[in-house]
Amino acid sequence: MRDVMKQLGERRFGPYSLDIRNAETIAILGPNGVGKSTLLKILSGTYQASSGHICLNDRPLNSWPADVLSQHRAVLNQSQDIAFALTAGLIIGLGRVSRARDIVCDQTVARAAAMLDVSHLLERTVDTLSGGELARVHLARICAQLWDVENGFILMDEPIAAVDPGLQDLMLETLMRFARIRRHAVIAIVHDINHALRYFSRLILLHSDGQLEHIASGLEAKRALERLYGIRLSCLHDEQGDLVMVPLRRNTSVFKTAK
Repeated sequence: MRDVMKQLGERRFGPYSLDIRNAETIAILGPNGVGKSTLLKILSGTYQASSGHICLNDRPLNSWPADVLSQHRAVLNQSQDIAFALTAGLIIGLGRVSRARDIVCDQTVARAAAMLDVSHLLERTVDTLSGGELARVHLARICAQLWDVENGFILMDEPIAAVDPGLQDLMLETLMRFARIRRHAVIAIVHDINHALRYFSRLILLHSDGQLEHIASGLEAKRALERLYGIRLSCLHDEQGDLVMVPLRRNTSVFKTAK
């Protein structure tokens, strides 16, 4: 991306400049309402930029045919509303629709489902699934879409927001292992600071003034994250040696007790 801007009504987003390399893992963080989802939609091609340039593999993004682009770039949006009671197997198979003759579709769907531990859900309709089960099904769809290619891009908006803590790490570990083997880049909007630190090599902070701040993951991110969210963070290492940042309580004395 080079000097990309997007006008939505009276709001202007950008200018954004960003380079993403193969196999890179990037977390996008920022307060609510600053435009993180808008930035992801610009990156994915869902929104056309009002100005500036976006290229994928040295080719303008808007010049890619939709079917070809979908074999290089997979998108998991924040909202996954489905109008019909499709089965989980069909949802995962939608990741393969851009391929004219896909003789390995059924095999790929089965492998992606097994990887995300949703094989037992393949015949269930999506209206019978919990939020966490549906999140795993959609992640399996993304993996099926880029299963047999390399050097692709996976763009995700809060991929584990509906998942309980017991499955969040499992899903992220599975996704990162899948992407690492195939050298896919992963760009995700993340709200959990510690997930960002643990699973992503680079953090992009989107500030309320629209500025992008690029920082490496690790202890040096502390001050930047404190500025971003207007909080203080305490740092420690857990029993596995992973860096953990815990928000300190704000001074609650400024609030008046309601009567």
